[in-house]
Amino acid sequence: MGGRGAIFARRLLRALFVLWGTSTVVFFIIHLSGDPIALLLPPEAGSDEIQRVRHEYGFDQPIPVQYGIFITQLLQGDFGRSIRFGQPAMEVVLERVPATLELAVISIIVSLLIALPVGTFGALRANTRLGELVMGIALLGQSTPIFFFGIVLILVFSAWLHLLPTGGRGQPIQFIMPVFTLAMFTMASIARLTRSSMLDVMGQDYIRTARAKGASELRVVLRHALKNSALPIVTVIGIQFGSLLGGAVVTETIFSWPGMGRLVIQAIETRDYPIVQSAVFLAACWFIVVNTAVDFAYLYLDPRVKYV
Repeated sequence: MGGRGAIFARRLLRALFVLWGTSTVVFFIIHLSGDPIALLLPPEAGSDEIQRVRHEYGFDQPIPVQYGIFITQLLQGDFGRSIRFGQPAMEVVLERVPATLELAVISIIVSLLIALPVGTFGALRANTRLGELVMGIALLGQSTPIFFFGIVLILVFSAWLHLLPTGGRGQPIQFIMPVFTLAMFTMASIARLTRSSMLDVMGQDYIRTARAKGASELRVVLRHALKNSALPIVTVIGIQFGSLLGGAVVTETIFSWPGMGRLVIQAIETRDYPIVQSAVFLAACWFIVVNTAVDFAYLYLDPRVKYV
């Protein structure tokens, strides 16, 4: 019990250090972008009005003092008020999380439903023309920029064929293009990693033993090959899912999806510091949660894995 407690304490300290480091880096970077008051007030605002607003938001203080105030408020769970919305920044960000979450979850499901069979097929048909063709298409999907793929989808299915709406959220049909745009890179990378991992285990002795015992090819592939090659696949799935929820910035911007990524872009443009800090902090928390879940998945997939 003591060993587990020490492991938990180390992981907690690492998580706190990551959150502090991420928040600190973002704080100083966004403060290099300029004074947000210049965008908040109209051009005809007088110097007295500018000074009043700067004092109200604390921007008249030196950067080290502002950082000290930021850390103090952060320890109290206070991320400040949004300059643009005039509401608590974290509340504004949390309102956008469901839109990004549903887009990320559906995208990762679509990626897995396509990538795992494609990667497995590529491994079973390695060194054949069909297998190489399938993996070549996956490589093309991984190499294509997300913004380019999204624009092509809009051009073909919205501008030319008039089958799908160009953006928005609310109707099932509005999910199609954003989901496939966001899933394209993830799907391609998972498929290629699945193929390489499967090729590593297909020549192992336990695979030949299973076939010698008369096990069906489907059982050999699913029970023995795919499960024993799952560790790197689970790792990349966790990383990709964390990235999707951390901010599908490009996809949400292209399709006017009202999620957290689009909110961050708008906040950067208006220099809404509290919104950016809140969104990045939430994304860092999500990465920590996903990595922890991946660690527990390792224990299920390979009991030899031990926490350190």
